[in-house]
Amino acid sequence: MEQKTNKQVEAFIFREDLKGAFLFLLMRRIPERGGFWQPLTGGVRVGEELENALVREVQEETGITSGIKKVVNTGYTFNFSDHGKNYTEYVYGVEVDSGTEVALSEEHDSHVWASKEEVLSLLKWPGNIEGFRRLCGVLEVK
Repeated sequence: MEQKTNKQVEAFIFREDLKGAFLFLLMRRIPERGGFWQPLTGGVRVGEELENALVREVQEETGITSGIKKVVNTGYTFNFSDHGKNYTEYVYGVEVDSGTEVALSEEHDSHVWASKEEVLSLLKWPGNIEGFRRLCGVLEVK
């Protein structure tokens, strides 16, 4: 098993709808892990670059193995603690083709492609909310 660092990546996966508006992928954690809606998150392995970890996590948690159009670094990070460990999370946007299909890992039980307003109403954690706002600023989402 690969050794993880105290770094995490967070990805708001997004695509354009037929009208040119962005839709963002949120996934619901299974009840045993909180049952809340979130963007993709995952650990960075020792010796792994952040963007490589990001692409790996996208593949592992969503089944998206092709169709990534671009990666957007928001420049935003935040710190959090979980089970007594401290982490730094780096927030990105990942644009995918409009027809991209999602196959969830066992960590999540549902997903939705949501508008900006829907995302802001569904997210639970302040760091995720601020990261999403930063991405919307970079993408100039109204």
